[in-house]
Amino acid sequence: MDQPGDGASFSPASKLDGVSRRQTRQVESQSRPSAALIHETIRAEGEQELERRWWAIVLSGLAAGLSMALSLIVQGAFHGLISDDATRRLVAPLGYTVGFLVVVLGRQQLFTENTLTPILPLLHNRDLRTLASVLKLWFLVLASNIAGTWAIGSVLAHTSIFEPRIVDAFVDLSRHTVEGTFSTTFVRAIFAGWVIALMAWLLPAAKESRAHIIVIMTYVVALGGFSHIVAGSVECAFLVQSGRASLAQYASDFFMPTLLGNILGGTTLVALLNYGQVAAEIDDHRE
Repeated sequence: MDQPGDGASFSPASKLDGVSRRQTRQVESQSRPSAALIHETIRAEGEQELERRWWAIVLSGLAAGLSMALSLIVQGAFHGLISDDATRRLVAPLGYTVGFLVVVLGRQQLFTENTLTPILPLLHNRDLRTLASVLKLWFLVLASNIAGTWAIGSVLAHTSIFEPRIVDAFVDLSRHTVEGTFSTTFVRAIFAGWVIALMAWLLPAAKESRAHIIVIMTYVVALGGFSHIVAGSVECAFLVQSGRASLAQYASDFFMPTLLGNILGGTTLVALLNYGQVAAEIDDHRE
């Protein structure tokens, strides 16, 4: 019996009788990957992430935190340079996608992707050892992501490399991180966690269209004003370090509701539900 990680065992062609090996390859080349195959691909990535050295995770997470500043910078440039309000609302969110393109295609560690990828090994193994590894990975990635956002937020707040209207755009874009109530930010964060984890789920099947998937899904996050723990931390850290928000606002109005919402959206709405649809098929192949 094929092992769970064997793609052939989840191939549509494996269900056909009386076809040649050549015909089987042709069917497989034309078929979309099954949900079970996508699940196993992501689970394999998750297992690999859980085995990485801690310092490699920290450096990758720090790089991701720094790179996410590009989302604010490019979005801010669009926001500041486009005068028509309707056009600005539609075009500026495209700038938000740039940081995610760099982080995801560059294979840097992003916390919201980790609400899906290592959870699948945990659901598969269901043991305390894997749980401890997941919690350690989450802590290292989140801490290094946030450290990177505060470092780049300091640069944006204390240097004059951008013209005043662009800095004003940074302020306008960042205010939403501390203006909502706890419950509003929490719900917005659930949507963001859901969308980003869905993006991670779609990427294994996207092949040459990965950049398009990243742009579309993260554009939705920006257009909807959803709260993302890393991209939002760049914005909120910039507000704090430029004197426009307090550290208490960062912690209570932004960080806690956003973190909880992203985790809930990523783990519950994507990892658990998508695992549920393929669990029986995967269990059959274990036997």
